[in-house]
Amino acid sequence: MSHTFPPIHVVCAVILKEGRFLLAQRPQGKRLAGCWEFPGGKVEEAETPEQALHREILEELGCRLQIIQPGPAIPWSYHWGEILLHSFLCELTADSPMPETREHQAFRWLSESELFHDGLAPADGPVIDWLLKGRPLNTLQKPTRLNKNHNNH
Repeated sequence: MSHTFPPIHVVCAVILKEGRFLLAQRPQGKRLAGCWEFPGGKVEEAETPEQALHREILEELGCRLQIIQPGPAIPWSYHWGEILLHSFLCELTADSPMPETREHQAFRWLSESELFHDGLAPADGPVIDWLLKGRPLNTLQKPTRLNKNHNNH
């Protein structure tokens, strides 16, 4: 008999600064180690996704955000369980320090045309699709090659 557990609610910050987006590399020893992701984490009990977003980004990157636009909540199945990924398009607050790698191995600022799916945490792929298709600010066409030399940025 299989038990179905409710999905784990997770948040991610799509941080936009000067036309570029922040992607962070997951640390060794954690699930999806080495994958690139939009930073974030689990929503704790009695916390809204927005509260979790602000807490996680402060803990992981040492910076403060303001939400520009909520994105889609993306259901995703991993072999270890189900998640519901709440995405938010954000920018740093005027008084925020720049992000620093506290929990991630590295991070990169990428333009829309440099965003990629290869090496990305799988649930974050639909977030990139939303960014490239769905944002009212978006004036660029979706690139035909998503795997554009992301190793040398």
